[in-house]
Amino acid sequence: MSLTATVGELVVQRPSRARVFERFGIDYCCGGKLPLADVCRKKGIDPQQVLAALEQDGAGSPAIDRDWSAASMAELSAHIEATHHAYLKREMPRLEYLTGRVADRHGEQRPELRKVQQIFSAFKAEMDAHMMKEEQVLFPMCRKLDSAQSPPAFHCGSVRNPVAMMVSEHDHAGEDLRQMRELTGGYIPPGDACNTYRAMLAGLSELEADTHRHVHLENNILFPKAIAAEARLTGCGA
Repeated sequence: MSLTATVGELVVQRPSRARVFERFGIDYCCGGKLPLADVCRKKGIDPQQVLAALEQDGAGSPAIDRDWSAASMAELSAHIEATHHAYLKREMPRLEYLTGRVADRHGEQRPELRKVQQIFSAFKAEMDAHMMKEEQVLFPMCRKLDSAQSPPAFHCGSVRNPVAMMVSEHDHAGEDLRQMRELTGGYIPPGDACNTYRAMLAGLSELEADTHRHVHLENNILFPKAIAAEARLTGCGA
C-alpha cells in the first residue's frame, strides 16, 4: 500500500477502508482524488498510523462490502437509489424536524445550533433537487451508456456535463457537512444535552457517514465509468 495512492482509489480497492478514513476524519468522497500523503499532511495526521490502520483492516476476514467497481452502471445506479437516496428521503424530514426543535429549545444559549438548522435546511433543499436530477437525467444516461452499441444522443450533449454539475453539488454538500460537524464539536453532545439534542447529533453523524459512502460510489466509481463508456463509444479519449 502506497502513500501516493489517492484515498478514493484505496476505498475502491477495499470498500471497508471507508471506516478507517471516517475514524481519522479523512474525506474519501469529495476529497477522494488527493494522495493519502497529502491528506495526512494537511490534517496533521501521522501517515504511518493511517497505513497501520489500513493494513489491520485488511488483515482480518474479507470485507463484506461489495466491490461496486465491478458492477454495471445500471446495477450501481439502482443500488444508489434504493440505498442512499431512499435513506436521504426517509431521514432528512426527520432531521429537519429535530434541527428545528433543538434550535428553538437551545438556540438562545447555543446560537451555533441555529446556524446548524440553517445549514441543514439548505442541505436538504439542495439534496432533494440533486436526487431528482440524478434519477431523472443522469442515471438514465448511465443506463443507456451501459447497453449502447453506438454513441447515444443526449439532450445535454455529453454525459460529462451533468457529471460536472453533480460533482460540484457534491462539493457543496460536503462543505455543509463539514460546517455542521465543526459547529457541533464533532457531533459530541454536551453533558446537559436532552434526548432530542442527542438524537439530532446522532442523526447528523449518521447522515455524514452515509453521504460520504454515497458520494464515493458516484464520484469515484459511477461517474468515471460513464465518462469512460462514452469515450469508448465516441472514439475520444477519456
